[in-house]
Amino acid sequence: MEIVEESRLAGRRVLIFSQFTQMLGLIGRNLNKHAIPYFYLDGQTPPIERVELCDRFNDGEGNLFLISLKAGGTGLNLTGADTVILYDLWWNPAVEQQAADRAHRMGQQNEVQVIRMLAKGTIEEKISDLQERKKNLIDEIIHSGQDSLAALTEEDIREILMIK
Repeated sequence: MEIVEESRLAGRRVLIFSQFTQMLGLIGRNLNKHAIPYFYLDGQTPPIERVELCDRFNDGEGNLFLISLKAGGTGLNLTGADTVILYDLWWNPAVEQQAADRAHRMGQQNEVQVIRMLAKGTIEEKISDLQERKKNLIDEIIHSGQDSLAALTEEDIREILMIK
């Protein structure tokens, strides 16, 4: 809520992505308590309504959009936003990048800030560490000329879940 308020005061236009619709519901209820208007899109939103919501947001009607990561991670053009908040992390960083790319589209006039929510000592911190290791591995493979990528290993999963 602090980030939302700071963004509102700075005149920023925000997309908040979560992989959990229940979390979006909690965020929405908190926004309602503070009388902060927002758009909402999840897998239940009909395709025609998705386009209408995106158009309204891009036309400046609102400054905040709550979006399900899976429903809104691809195919939407939200160049009206200049801030993307990834509320919870996904195993695959490419899915997060696709979500952030909703604002990084042709026609974007502003620099886009991407905020990844991460708390120390949580599973999200472990996922972030794993993502970083996988990104480094991909960079090493690409730079070494090899063409196959390693999959998520049992050791990686055990480390995330703290199973020894």
